[in-house]
Amino acid sequence: MATTRRPPPKPVDNDGITTVVVGTVFWVLAFLALLPFRDRLAADGRDWWLWTCAVGVGLGVIGLVYCRRRRTAIRRDRKRAAEERAATLREPLS
Repeated sequence: MATTRRPPPKPVDNDGITTVVVGTVFWVLAFLALLPFRDRLAADGRDWWLWTCAVGVGLGVIGLVYCRRRRTAIRRDRKRAAEERAATLREPLS
């Protein structure tokens, strides 16, 4: 029986924005779900759960800003590289 070799799969070209947004939304939902129980959490010594959610939201916002800047830089570099390739192809041979 002959086996055929398939090329390895290419990595997903993911800029991370969707992942960060989904994670941040989950932290917001967790925060909102725990908010009505704030007094009970404090009485049980678990009020840090609420603050953990708040920090998760804050870090998610920072991550979103980072990923958007990264995506912009990647697109700018790809565009610049494509323009340089096109310019090189248009130059006359000496």
